[in-house]
Amino acid sequence: MKKEELLKFCLEKSILLDKDLLEVFSEASNFETVKLIIERVKTKSHKNFITKEVLQSNKYFLKNFLSENSKNNDKLRELKIKLGLNLEISTKTTNSFEKPNEFKENKVKVSSSSCPTFGRALCVKDFVNYFRNRFNDLRVILEENPKLKNLVSINRISGSRGNFSIIGIILEKRISKNKNIILEVEDLTGKVRILFSPQNSEVYEKAENIALDSVLGFNCSGNGNFLFGKDIFFPEASLSSRKKSPVEEYALFIGDIHYGSKNFMEKEFLNFIKYLNDLKNSEVAKIKYLFVIGDIVTGVGNYPNQEKDLVIGDLESQFQNLAILLDKIRKDIKIIICPGNHDGVRLMEPQPIFDEKYAWPLYDLKNVILVENPSHINIANRGSFEGFEILMYHGFSFPYYANNISSLISEKSMNSPEKIMKYLLVNRHLAPTHSSVQSYPCEKDPHLIKVVPDIFVSGHTHKSGVFYHNNVLIISISTWESFTPYQEKFGNKADYCKVPMINLKTRAVKILDFEEDKSRGENENR
Repeated sequence: MKKEELLKFCLEKSILLDKDLLEVFSEASNFETVKLIIERVKTKSHKNFITKEVLQSNKYFLKNFLSENSKNNDKLRELKIKLGLNLEISTKTTNSFEKPNEFKENKVKVSSSSCPTFGRALCVKDFVNYFRNRFNDLRVILEENPKLKNLVSINRISGSRGNFSIIGIILEKRISKNKNIILEVEDLTGKVRILFSPQNSEVYEKAENIALDSVLGFNCSGNGNFLFGKDIFFPEASLSSRKKSPVEEYALFIGDIHYGSKNFMEKEFLNFIKYLNDLKNSEVAKIKYLFVIGDIVTGVGNYPNQEKDLVIGDLESQFQNLAILLDKIRKDIKIIICPGNHDGVRLMEPQPIFDEKYAWPLYDLKNVILVENPSHINIANRGSFEGFEILMYHGFSFPYYANNISSLISEKSMNSPEKIMKYLLVNRHLAPTHSSVQSYPCEKDPHLIKVVPDIFVSGHTHKSGVFYHNNVLIISISTWESFTPYQEKFGNKADYCKVPMINLKTRAVKILDFEEDKSRGENENR
């Protein structure tokens, strides 16, 4: 292509190319491809002056474009190298922006929350529908409880005294001068106040631990103006038994890697990868699933003065270097990754899969499956065995309940996060109080635990814990980032490099320990 032709085209399109790009594009043999690249980069970037930096910032788009137009692979690879773009060209047409709600690959099935944004400003009606749908879903679960006798809606409570049950969402909670707990409860037909006296200590303790916006059942007495609470019933997640796979396979759980931090424990993480690749170990050879529960990179600007704690100062480079590490893991292990609050996605939940603009290297790893936060995953489904349901949630809501629920405060539950996870299972909701996270008002509440999982796994607290509640295996994962001054402000006592490993055939759980400096925790707790 002659340089004059390219300059004429750019002039017609009101585009300026920097000197280096002008030389590279002039030497390209496919003029039509070059024109499309220039036009589409202008459209995507909204810039008329196109430089190599502009191309780099749009590399996620260029990757798809070059893949779709790769009839002449050698020519495109040559052009890519000259442009300095670190992009892999594939002969297979892909559209990585359109992620299906359900992804199947061998023994892994991912069900997303199907929560597209509205494409308009949110309004009160969106939140009203969101809470109505949550109430209706949890009411169906509570109605199965045989202890909720004589169940009526609030507008059907008669003026005469009687015993009955209601189901409602908690609007308000306060304590009177006489230490009575008074709840204002609402259903789709009306509102009512329910009083709980400290004289009934067992029920009163339940009332103390109620979270706002939770949906509960109540046994009551009284009339339509004021009720006296006799018992409280939670939706409660429960399984009748613990499934066991007919095949011996292992699943591992990690998270809070915080790659890019000065405190990332790279030596320990490399030892973990070395362990995964040791096929001489018959047990290791049976590891088939690795779940990574968010905060895989440390991000940028997540807390004040974070730049002092960074060894890699930009998000894209953090993902690039982490992908190099994950690529070392043998390819027969499926790696399922959800985002956390450090990973450059929106804080509003549900959090979408990683932004390909920054995390594009992860998209190139063939054994990596990227999912939303929260997500429901089914693994090891084969023959007549229905597989295991795994609930992945990073755990951003946890500090709210640790600091606002009476029993969780007394138990210092940020250092025992399995107790917070149990509390959320009891409520059948990952964030029952609306203000505990930033929530997007989806048609179906993504935090609602409609399907009871076999395994509920979370991170965020940097504490390792394994616990069973009603046959649901609760797993809280540790961190690969050594202690930071920022964490110290919150009184966190982290666990390091602990990897829970579950045998899917026997349900035995082993904690693999890759921490080398055992004195670290002792020094932090002084």
